[in-house]
Amino acid sequence: MKGLLFERNIPRIAASRVMSKLTHSGKGVAVGPLRLTDIDEPALPGPHWVRVKPILAGICGSDLSLLDGKGSRYYESIVSFPFVPGHEVVGTMEESGTDGNVVQKRVVVEPVLTCVTRGIDPPCPACAAGNTGQCSGITTGHLHPGLMTGYCADTGGGWSTAGLVAHETQIHAVPNTMDDTDAVMVEPVACAIHAALSVPTGPETLVGIIGSGTLGLTVVAALREFTTTSRIVAAAKYPHQRQLVMQLGADAAPGPDGFAREIRRTRHSTVVGKSLPAGADVIFDCVGSQATLEQALSVLRPGGRAVLVGMGYRTIVDLAPLWHRELSIQGSYTYGTETLHGKRVRTFDLAIDLASRLELGRLVSAAYPLERYEDAVEHAAGAGSRGAVKIVFDLQRKISHGTSLHA
Repeated sequence: MKGLLFERNIPRIAASRVMSKLTHSGKGVAVGPLRLTDIDEPALPGPHWVRVKPILAGICGSDLSLLDGKGSRYYESIVSFPFVPGHEVVGTMEESGTDGNVVQKRVVVEPVLTCVTRGIDPPCPACAAGNTGQCSGITTGHLHPGLMTGYCADTGGGWSTAGLVAHETQIHAVPNTMDDTDAVMVEPVACAIHAALSVPTGPETLVGIIGSGTLGLTVVAALREFTTTSRIVAAAKYPHQRQLVMQLGADAAPGPDGFAREIRRTRHSTVVGKSLPAGADVIFDCVGSQATLEQALSVLRPGGRAVLVGMGYRTIVDLAPLWHRELSIQGSYTYGTETLHGKRVRTFDLAIDLASRLELGRLVSAAYPLERYEDAVEHAAGAGSRGAVKIVFDLQRKISHGTSLHA
């Protein structure tokens, strides 16, 4: 069976970084350490584990950072090589039917590897509280290191026809009425819901969104669905992004150059140096670059909070405004359970419902077979400029490849 394997090859990682800097187009994957090869099915690590055959698997921003060599070396100790990428997965697993026959059941995989999946008992305080994204056991237990499926040598990943293995606690059934493209969006939607619910908001809250790719669009949807945020201003670089972000609940969608001006206009603020005395209450940085973090800090009100939703990496940022204006920077990684209306609810349950009701599969723009992985990665890296949002691999060849799925 075929799979895309990522190996720890420092010269190839360096070559990928150089190529990506020169081309800005995702072409670094051609010289990087990702390769298409024959792989075996991963072994079941123990009881309560099942095999999942991917149908669709997404390409996300963290994958692109890995493939173009920008990823931080921080992650080297919490992943294990070689691994098959792919953590946004809808697939099938075998289950015994009521008549005793084996049936295929569609599922989505919650990829975070927790104390339970690793056989750690008692679980760490974070896992015990349902905050599994903060698990402290990601390098211990009976699995090799790995913060989630798709970054662990033992589990396999979604970018493979050989499939992956998942603990039963990672499995969520897909409703029969839910389309595969809606289902492959569940994992990024869960990230967005966790981010939206991670900060207090209310009827007077002004929120800014930097980046209107997959994360930015789904954060807007989550804010509108689960909070009472009064006004959402989302920076959108391309026309299709502006259209989508307004459909999903933004009140304004200026271009990047007009983002600060729109925040200033909304709050009737002046400008002092590079800051706004009366800026946004919360900024969700859905990109995670030096430029976007600097922009986030510049448009926050004193005491405001920047939430880093896009995966960050090594950068240089002037912390003087953070100190002087008593700003906060908060990370938002994955999910687990959320407090909603006074109850604890699994984030993936909320995400399945939201992705289905809003038909967020319309954000899936194109699908590719594994054999065209270089084209797929290049398309994903340049998605915005090409009028696209989410690019996926089609592991069971159900979709017309490389073409627009939702015009």
